[in-house]
Amino acid sequence: MEINSKKYNKRIVLLSILIPLVVAILFGVKINVSLPVFLPPIYASINAFTAILLVAAFWAVKNKKLELHKKLMKSAIVFSILFLMLYVAYHMTSNSTKFGGEGNLKIIYFLVLISHIILSIIVIPFVLITYVRAITNNIQLHKKIAKITFPLWLYVTISGVIVYLMIAPYY
Repeated sequence: MEINSKKYNKRIVLLSILIPLVVAILFGVKINVSLPVFLPPIYASINAFTAILLVAAFWAVKNKKLELHKKLMKSAIVFSILFLMLYVAYHMTSNSTKFGGEGNLKIIYFLVLISHIILSIIVIPFVLITYVRAITNNIQLHKKIAKITFPLWLYVTISGVIVYLMIAPYY
């Protein structure tokens, strides 16, 4: 039974605006706390794990393992939220690290970083809409938008790991 997903539209718009806005605001907040762990390798690992979950979920749905697909996708959302919380916590408690590479490596780094940042904002409404279409059993429209959401979200997770690996020597 298909449930009307229009009631979620205002929440999707609100979250799609609020999440990047709150993250941007929190980047300007600095708290003088030393965290007990160094977060960048942890949140980069969470990004990598999210990418694995996304690929596994894609495999599951292609092999008609729908319950597994649902569990993997919910896990991917939870891990993305965890990533975001740790990422913000790190930037609220630490100064940003400058990339120390030069030449073409610097150009590549900034291209990956900028595309990662832009797409990480763009993917938010796509993930939310895709999820709402799934939970409201609007499967045809879910499939249609998932074809866009999946590669965007996968790129964001993988490019996040690449950004970390490129900047890691400069921490």
